[in-house]
Order: sequence, then structure tokens, then C-alpha cells
Amino acid sequence: MCLYALETHPDTITTVYVAKKGILPQKLFHEHHDKIKFLEEKWAQSMSKGGNHQGILLEVKDFEMCTLAEVKKNSFIVVLDGLTDVGNIGAIVRSAYALGAEAIVATGVKQLNFAAIARTSSGALLDMPMMVNHNIMDVFNELGQVGFSFYGADMNGTAVQEMTFPAKRVLVLGSEDKGLSKKARSKIDTVISIEMKHAFDSLNVSAAAAILLHRMGYAVK
Repeated sequence: MCLYALETHPDTITTVYVAKKGILPQKLFHEHHDKIKFLEEKWAQSMSKGGNHQGILLEVKDFEMCTLAEVKKNSFIVVLDGLTDVGNIGAIVRSAYALGAEAIVATGVKQLNFAAIARTSSGALLDMPMMVNHNIMDVFNELGQVGFSFYGADMNGTAVQEMTFPAKRVLVLGSEDKGLSKKARSKIDTVISIEMKHAFDSLNVSAAAAILLHRMGYAVK
């Protein structure tokens, strides 16, 4: 993630902490020379707060959330309905960026740890417009007014393999423990699922998201 950020988003980086000699490619070392500070391994471990720093830590500018007005200009959007685990959210951000989603709105939460999400998304957050809006109904109403159709992920939905989707579409993903909220279900046009080859209760939300995103990214009317 650090090397990706250094290569693609140098303007967001204020300080580069290096704990291992030779860890930076020569080109990046010269480009960021004025921002580099060397530190001992023990301090790097302390700064990473238990994470795996691999010899490089970055201090970056605060993540700037996009606005709902900007989200509405896109065609393929992901809405997170009460998700809180930064590992799952980061994995979803990574898949969403790779598979063509254009913006993510996190609802049902008041704030998120964007630094942790940037790490768990392997830097994809730096390229993915994302925002937090606690009230999911406001998000549905705003997107519905400009013609979006809403698809909610649930085990009991229509198999996504059998479907095609309109150009303006929203994938709604429920929380890790409760699934889709009652509020979300009241606004969703179609519930979709993943057909399983073997009897099994469900997939992790980030794994399911990747499969649904792939289908919704390509099976467009």
C-alpha cells in the first residue's frame, strides 16, 4: 500500500518513515527525499499500532470524503448498510475499485477509520470516492430521484447469475452480523444472492461483494 501511495498519490504524503535500509526503490527515494525520516524498528512497530509496517510508514493528509452530489454523477454505486469492520470495508473498497464501481457510501455509522481502510484496501481508497452519511434513507431518496435502481445482497434473493442490470445501479451490502436493515429492505427494488454449488450458509460479506460486483459490473443492459 505504501509503495502504491508513493507512486500514485505523492501529493497526499507529508512524511515517509523508513525503518529498513534499502526498502525504497531508488527512484522513489530520490523523489521523496525531503520527506523521509529514518527511525528504529521498535519505533516503527509502535507507530504502526500492531500492524505490519514492512519497513515503511506514511503520514498522509486527512482523507477527503466526496459529497452526495458527486456520488450522484456516477452510474455504479455501493452502499454499505451498517458495516463497521475495517478489514471487510477495505476489502470491499479494493474489489469495488478493481471491478468498476465508481463510489461508495457508508451508512448507519457516524465515522470510519479511513487510515485503516486505506491500509486494508491496499491503497485503493486513495482512488475510490467514498463518503459517510449516517442516514441511509437520505441516500436512497437522493439516488432514487435521479433514477438509480437498488439491489440488496441476501441469501434468499434472486441468483445474480441470472440477472442483468440497468446502467444506474446500486449494490447495497448489509452489516456483518445483521445483514440488510429494515430501512434498507423497504427501499430495495430487488434482493439478489449468489447461487451455491454446495450447501453452505453464507460467504463473508467482502467475498460476496466481490462476486456481486463482478456480475453487476459486466451484466448491464
